[in-house]
Amino acid sequence: MSLVQRLEVRQGQALVMTPQLLQAIKLLQLSHLDLAAYVEAELERNPLLERAESEGSAPTDAAEASGPSDEAASGDGFDGAESDSWLATELNPSRGEIETDFDTRLDNVFPDDAPTQVQESAAGDMLSLTPPPYGSSGGSFDSDAPDFEAALTAEISLRDHLAGQLELATRDPAERLIGGFLIDAVDEAGYLRETVEGVAERLGAEPTTVARVLTLVQSFDPPGIAARDLAECLAIQLRERDRFDPAMQALVSRLDLVAKRDFSALRRLCGVDDEDLVEMLGEIRRLDPKPGRAFGSSGVEVLIPDVFVRAAPDGSWLVELNGEALPRVLVNQSYYARVVRGASADGDKAFLSEALQNANWLTRSLEQRARTILKVATEIVRQQDGFFVHGVTHLRPLNLKTVAEAIGMHESTVSRVTSNKAIGTSRGTLEMKYFFTAAIPGAAGMAAHSSEAVRHRIKQLVDGETPDDVLSDDALVQKLRSEGVDIARRTVAKYRESLRIPSSIERRREHYAHGSAHHGALALR
Repeated sequence: MSLVQRLEVRQGQALVMTPQLLQAIKLLQLSHLDLAAYVEAELERNPLLERAESEGSAPTDAAEASGPSDEAASGDGFDGAESDSWLATELNPSRGEIETDFDTRLDNVFPDDAPTQVQESAAGDMLSLTPPPYGSSGGSFDSDAPDFEAALTAEISLRDHLAGQLELATRDPAERLIGGFLIDAVDEAGYLRETVEGVAERLGAEPTTVARVLTLVQSFDPPGIAARDLAECLAIQLRERDRFDPAMQALVSRLDLVAKRDFSALRRLCGVDDEDLVEMLGEIRRLDPKPGRAFGSSGVEVLIPDVFVRAAPDGSWLVELNGEALPRVLVNQSYYARVVRGASADGDKAFLSEALQNANWLTRSLEQRARTILKVATEIVRQQDGFFVHGVTHLRPLNLKTVAEAIGMHESTVSRVTSNKAIGTSRGTLEMKYFFTAAIPGAAGMAAHSSEAVRHRIKQLVDGETPDDVLSDDALVQKLRSEGVDIARRTVAKYRESLRIPSSIERRREHYAHGSAHHGALALR
């Protein structure tokens, strides 16, 4: 067997992921915030890109361009005589006229408060009353002057709030150092994420000293700050209210029983009756489990829709893109033509050519992204027409494959489009993924039901139950099957837990506790 080298020509097809294609795929799955940040970075990097101005940002309108209007020139409601008289008035009156009009003397001022301008003009016969221009030290619109309104409305952080109290609480430098370290270890919720022993070891201090400073920090506002767990946080707040009696101590020590709603065990543990237990639990609920969230909390990110859906007069639905969520960029072709003519080096020409190519690809990718989002959203609205008319109970089962086949796209493309996107409807702003739900088969050959609709129905059944008729998971299964939903008991339990609905035993205990407290209150009356 001999080895021979030879050249062969073969023809084949392969998908090549060019940088431009990767860019288009990347832009497709970005949210509007990430997309805005990406476009901003491209605007800084590429000199041929520029931000498109909005339609309402014209430099000047017709009235400003043509000067004052006729109405303003005629005095805006004043007659000509009054206007001429006002225009003929001296703007620089003499010192004697001013002193006569105001019945005082110009040198009748406090020496420390006398303006320099008044002192200099008092020696002369004329006083210039022309106000200083804006932007000078005397103007009220000075850009260099401190913005007191911004200082008054600035949000104080939790660390600054606690550090200010520490400065007033102790003068000991060592305690201030330990207290500052403890304050830095407090998270946004207000809990201390360091142990006393760990802090003492890192600072080289005695654990008793660290514990004493921690007790000092825990006395700061808001109550419950710098606690190491939920029980300690609640205990600090109860001590602040002078309500941390032995019964409440026992209740706080067994928060696991409170979560399980084991009221009989809590009554035995605390040694109280039903009415007192309900009152204690109500007081626990009124406490703040996260005392630090009121200070320096990061702003809640509002879900901005990428697409709006509104009803048309003919009963159909209009789907339109949200212009505020779409960044607009333009390619400055005239600037490219002007610069490329003056470029002499090959490297400069190559850079400009690459910049032009990237700019064109970015604008095309943004346009393609907008068209794809609109196309997918339109199909989602068509598939879920019942939801927009009647609500969540008419939500249909839907998957990515169904939408992809309907619009002639790949399933992965639909998945990228629906990621981090939202639809604004009359029922609120919802993520696109919300409309894709699993199918629950229907009983006796009936149509399948959406899992989200079934979850909503389970919540409705539990909300409508009475203390004498608490529905178990088996009872929920029977009611759903009577409504045409073929569902298993474990699926009902899974949906109930996802809705954070307690079990039937815990709900029955809660109904019993509230009923006992209500009867006790009636007996006291």
